[in-house]
Amino acid sequence: MSASLHRLANGITVAIEPMDGVETLAVGLYADVGARSEPEGLSGLAHMVEHMVFKGAGNRDARAIAEDIEDVGGSLNAWTARDHTVFHGRLLAGDLALGVGMIADLVRAPHFDADELEREKGVVLSELGEARDTPDDIVFDHLQLAAFPRQPLGRPVLGDEASIAAIDADALRAWVTGQYRPDGLVLAAAGKVDEAELLRLAEAYFGDMAPGALATPPAASFAAGAKHDRRRFDQIHLALGWRGVGYRDPAVHALSLFTTAAGGGMSSRLFQELREQRGLAYSVYAWAQSYAETGLFGVYCAAQRDQGAEALALAEEVLARTAEGLTEAELERARVQAKAGLLMGLEGPAARCDHLARQIQVHGRIVPVAETVAALDAVNLAAAREAGARALSGGRAIATVGGKLAKAA
Repeated sequence: MSASLHRLANGITVAIEPMDGVETLAVGLYADVGARSEPEGLSGLAHMVEHMVFKGAGNRDARAIAEDIEDVGGSLNAWTARDHTVFHGRLLAGDLALGVGMIADLVRAPHFDADELEREKGVVLSELGEARDTPDDIVFDHLQLAAFPRQPLGRPVLGDEASIAAIDADALRAWVTGQYRPDGLVLAAAGKVDEAELLRLAEAYFGDMAPGALATPPAASFAAGAKHDRRRFDQIHLALGWRGVGYRDPAVHALSLFTTAAGGGMSSRLFQELREQRGLAYSVYAWAQSYAETGLFGVYCAAQRDQGAEALALAEEVLARTAEGLTEAELERARVQAKAGLLMGLEGPAARCDHLARQIQVHGRIVPVAETVAALDAVNLAAAREAGARALSGGRAIATVGGKLAKAA
């Protein structure tokens, strides 16, 4: 069954993808705003809002929110990224109205009790502490800061102690009313869902929102910076980053395939050379992240402290050689991996719902899977090599966690 797209009079987008052969559904409200839109000094605000809405919304307190969704075997969750926020539910078929109603309460009628906020700050600080004690997690926040210093896109999603302390209930309310604007909202559902019912619920719960568009966050500018966390761990964790491409850049698929060939799996050059042939790293891979106007292409590896510099130098050498000598066989393997990952990832309602909403946020329309597959098929060897060479041609940012990076022998 094909997906369909609708827009309410106030600008909210409604997307539906019914699926045959399932007895469950996923529904979510996707806000086209995240941590990069936070005001100076309030880093972590978007994430705190995500936490606080579950402490009470509409006519439910925190306990009632948990009990009402679990009484029907469902789940309710939320997450915050740098450029979007999601409120998401998984339910059995027939419970769509409950799911949409509860999500609407979370974003339209949160309580934001001041005492609850102070308690939740302790929870978020614990989350922050856990992230800082996880080297292969925090190194990516450090890389983001090194790549986009003194810019909203470089700030951590969780914030820091000072910014978390500065958040008050008024700031939470201002964020919700100012950032969750109809033109930046997508209500999406996939699975055993009735189109007419979802449209009726969308109008009932969101149709009275005043029209309004989001302000565009400041454009980010990549910098070849460095961030070194000298705390000692058993290993040194390394993350390198180069300027990538925005998600509407014509080269986005070419860079994706280059990334997979260079370091996307056990057959990739990085894995084979750093781990299998040289034994320098247990974990090593390449990745690419796109934003509206820019992106990051990067490599992560974890190595013994005295082998970190050697692993780093070899990783850069492997990438350079891949950009020059990527083969047709490597490109085809990466292409098949990308297509398989896309298609396998869309076999459940939750993944379909997320994919549907994200395509609308990025491209303003439902992009057929066949169109994405065709775009991957259209990437030739010259385009993949060029995408890699283009990324590597500028300066690179670096982040390390786990001690001093010794000089290579």
